[in-house]
Amino acid sequence: MRAALFALMLLFPSLAHELLAASAAGAATTEEIFAVYAHGDYEQAARLGEAAHTAAGYAIAARAVLADAVLRDTPCMSCLLRAEKLSRQAIVLDPHYAYGQIWLAVSLGYQSRILGPIRSRLKDTPNQSKVALNLAFTADSTNAYAISALGGWHIEVVRAGGAFLANHVYGATEAQGISMFDLAVKTDPANVAVHYQIALSLAGFEAEKYHARIIAELRAAASNTANTAYEKKIQTRATELLGLLNQGAHDAFDLRVRKYQGFPD
Repeated sequence: MRAALFALMLLFPSLAHELLAASAAGAATTEEIFAVYAHGDYEQAARLGEAAHTAAGYAIAARAVLADAVLRDTPCMSCLLRAEKLSRQAIVLDPHYAYGQIWLAVSLGYQSRILGPIRSRLKDTPNQSKVALNLAFTADSTNAYAISALGGWHIEVVRAGGAFLANHVYGATEAQGISMFDLAVKTDPANVAVHYQIALSLAGFEAEKYHARIIAELRAAASNTANTAYEKKIQTRATELLGLLNQGAHDAFDLRVRKYQGFPD
């Protein structure tokens, strides 16, 4: 009965609330919430995750809200603040649950791109993200999302503040970022999102220096199996970026990278 209920939810998202209300089974399980997220029903996944009142539920809710925000045409600060709140609720319930910490750091990272480096530093966003990602990595050292996000943190802090300040203020280095990217790919070589995020991070940092690595990561993102609706969407973006590189359309490529990284116009 429960499996049939969620199969119907995936086919008819608009009926989800009515179906849940009619179900005597109670709150959705983590697997059921993730299935709704994977199908691309982000708002419904977020609501189900909140209703579950579990660390995993809140974390999937945050992930769903982030997916919706990332795929929009323009940055959505309200979405990112909502994702931050959901992540923090997951952390309150279980500070050692890696995904709560990961999505907190991701939401803060996207916020910082809207706020700019000065306002982000005033809010201590870089340090908050570092703490969250270190906790995530400690909790689950084989989590490719945690590893790649930590690598992305190093690269982003160096990009925003320069190598000297990044190292002396936050302990961030380019070399450590690349090392974490290498480890993430080794840990989960078929992960579409990890390959894509590594490519995007390097493209926004030193596109010429890492040209070959960016192409390799985009190709891996485009060619591996997409397991969620979100991954299918970013595969389209990876293919688009590859096309621009192959055409030598560097200005258009840079503009697309900036857009997909969540920077405002």
